[in-house]
Amino acid sequence: MFTGIITDIGRVLEVERRGDLRARIATGYDVDTIEIGASIACDGICLTVIALGKTPEPWFDVEISAETVSKTSVGGNGWPEGHRINLERSLKVGDELGGHIVSGHVDGVAEVVSVEDEGDSTRVMLRAPDGLARFIAPKGSVALNGTSLTVNEVDGATFGINFIPHTKEVTTWGGVAVGDWVNLEIDTLARYVARLQDHG
Repeated sequence: MFTGIITDIGRVLEVERRGDLRARIATGYDVDTIEIGASIACDGICLTVIALGKTPEPWFDVEISAETVSKTSVGGNGWPEGHRINLERSLKVGDELGGHIVSGHVDGVAEVVSVEDEGDSTRVMLRAPDGLARFIAPKGSVALNGTSLTVNEVDGATFGINFIPHTKEVTTWGGVAVGDWVNLEIDTLARYVARLQDHG
């Protein structure tokens, strides 16, 4: 489990295909504190650490299954070399829950349809897949590329997010552009409320 509070920005060093995709990600985390088998959310995707190293800089390896590739923004050939990704280590008992409960199981991808600066903040409009739009509500929570965010407005399948300067600085959202595809995880609570309504 995660909270959607990004704690590092990783950089893809290499991606290779070994049946599934295997990615090596440079990190600012102390790799001595990461165990093989640990879960790290990479742009919101819960992935398992399968190898660690320190040369020439700290890094960890993850495997990305075909199922994950098909449902996320990773793409058929994986992230390009140098691609920056939001990272979050899994929750430990007693950790502060600063965002909202995030599973790291991406539901689909949303497309960025507009980006507009509003003072120091940035308003981003995204289009969700039709099957997920019903789970997104004004003032509700979503995880986008692993970041816990509050929805400002909803118009059909389109919804808006406001990014404050701090969020843009400590995540990859400072470089968002129209046409980007981002990983979307809907709020677990919204999913269960909708199911209760459907079968109530």
